[in-house]
Amino acid sequence: MKPADAPTVFVVDDDPSVRASIQGLLQSASLRCESFGTAEEFLRNKRPDGPSCLVLDVSLPGVNGLDVQRELANSGIHTPIIFITGHGDIPMTVKAMKSGAVEFLTKPFHDQDLLDAIRLALDRDCATRQQQSKLAELRKRYQALTAREREVMGLVVSGMLNKQIAFDLGTSEITVKIHRGHVMRKMQAESLAELVRMAAKLELPPGKK
Repeated sequence: MKPADAPTVFVVDDDPSVRASIQGLLQSASLRCESFGTAEEFLRNKRPDGPSCLVLDVSLPGVNGLDVQRELANSGIHTPIIFITGHGDIPMTVKAMKSGAVEFLTKPFHDQDLLDAIRLALDRDCATRQQQSKLAELRKRYQALTAREREVMGLVVSGMLNKQIAFDLGTSEITVKIHRGHVMRKMQAESLAELVRMAAKLELPPGKK
């Protein structure tokens, strides 16, 4: 793995001793770490474009941990979050977990519990990034289709036969077969079922024109 692609664990806690302790733990586990004393400092920071997770104290001065979680979600940033707190309560835990937190640990926590949560969070982020990369490649293939090929693809995945598509588009069945062949080749689909799955991932409504 290239250094630029190495996972990064962000730590946000206003207690310097907690930050130092977690940094030492992560270094011993060969994990790259960046730490911040406030949420504002973290949010201003330019984050590397690679797998990451966030170890986030709930009770921060100014913008608190739950506010950070909400702000990241509103910005379309889905970095997995592990909350840590010295005085968590059940409603707070439920709210954090419902909003997608990986784990909610109460201080003092066991080092292994934090490491396990971080490994889970990084694995989750890697899987999400792989899915996003595959979807971006799929969109690129779809954009390479001509307008007519997109019409044909939409009608094909809706279940229409070639002769029905030809009638609908006012063209010949042979022409539809040619367009359909181009669609299968450009989308790299080996079967109709696979093409239908691709259309679903692209969220194309059946019969899109």
